[in-house]
Order: sequence, then C-alpha cells, then structure tokens
Amino acid sequence: MKCGAKLILFQGDSITDCGRNREDITSTGVGYAHMVKGQLGCEYPGEYEFINKGISGNRIIDVYARIKMDIINLKPDYMSLLIGVNDVWHELGGKHNGVAAEKFEKIYDMLIGEIIEALPDIKIMIMEPFVLEAEKTTATETEPERWNYFRSEVSLRAAAAKRIAEKYNLPFVTLQDKLDEACKQAPASYWLRDGVHPTPMGHWIIKNEWMKAFREM
Repeated sequence: MKCGAKLILFQGDSITDCGRNREDITSTGVGYAHMVKGQLGCEYPGEYEFINKGISGNRIIDVYARIKMDIINLKPDYMSLLIGVNDVWHELGGKHNGVAAEKFEKIYDMLIGEIIEALPDIKIMIMEPFVLEAEKTTATETEPERWNYFRSEVSLRAAAAKRIAEKYNLPFVTLQDKLDEACKQAPASYWLRDGVHPTPMGHWIIKNEWMKAFREM
C-alpha cells in the first residue's frame, strides 16, 4: 500500500466478489467495487487503496467467521458491507442452510460491534440487501409462493441491517427502492440478470449509491 493512502475495504457476498482474482490483492472484480475504484482512483489519484474481500455464497455468519483475517487484520479506514440475500437463498432449493432473521441481526450486531471495538476510527457503511423478480429469478424458479417468501425474507434482513446501522450511527445505503424504480424504465432482468446478481447497469446503480454515502462520511 502507498504510504499515507486510505484503505477502502469492500465486504460481502457474490455481488461484491464479482469474479475478483483471489491471487491478486489489488483485484476488485468487475462489479460496483471495481467501478468505485475507477471513479475514486481517477478523482483522487493515489489517495486511496482498494481491497475487495467479498466471497460468493457468504452469509452473515461466514463474514463473521473471517472477521479477524479479512477485516480487522487489514485495518481499513473505510469499509462497506453488503450481505443478506444468501441468508435467505440458502434456505431454498433443498439447502436448508439459511440464517433466520433474528440470528442474522444478532450476528450482524456482533460483527459491527467487534469491528468498531478493534478499529475505533473505522468508517463503515451498511448496504441494503435486495432482490427483484426477474424473468428467471434464481432460487425461486418464478413460483409465486417461493418468490413472495424470498422477497419478504430479504426485506426482513434489510430491515435488520438498517437497525444495525441506526444503532451504531452508520450510513445505511438503500438499494431496493432504487432498483424498484429502475424497473419502471426496463425489465428487472436488465438490472439483475437472475433477480439477485446485477448486470453492469445494476452495478452502476449500486456504485452511484455507494458514492453518495461515501461523500457524506
């Protein structure tokens, strides 16, 4: 890392991971994290370093399990966290390995509390998990009952994430409403290819909201 540069850490699941190269610490994948890196790196050359530690398939308990190695030990100045959809998704499709809403909030609270205790000067933004009913929504197979369950349960995780943000006085980045609004201009699959994973256009929306929150931190 360049001496004096501020470190920005992106944390989350596949939406953050987005194909990053595990062997290259500078790799930020091809999603919103990469877009943020490009924009901030261009606007403020040399002032920031970027690390993406998102891991595809992660739930809140998976992020908590790697709190020391992938968060505290890195000593980031800034961290964003987008997590929650897998905590629901992993309960579907016969996996039955999701994280209940109450436990999700409990672990989320522990995670943020311990990070702040270890890194009292860190600035954290909490990002809202989201889902859309695309033409072929992953894990629901467009079955109405499963889709309703998926959307309502993701909303519960989003509400929990917002409460955690409020408890610790952290920025909460709303994304579901932005994506719902975007669907008035183009179909859901234009923004989230399978109802979960963003297209480049969906990532651009996330990037824009990330940037708005960052500029206010």
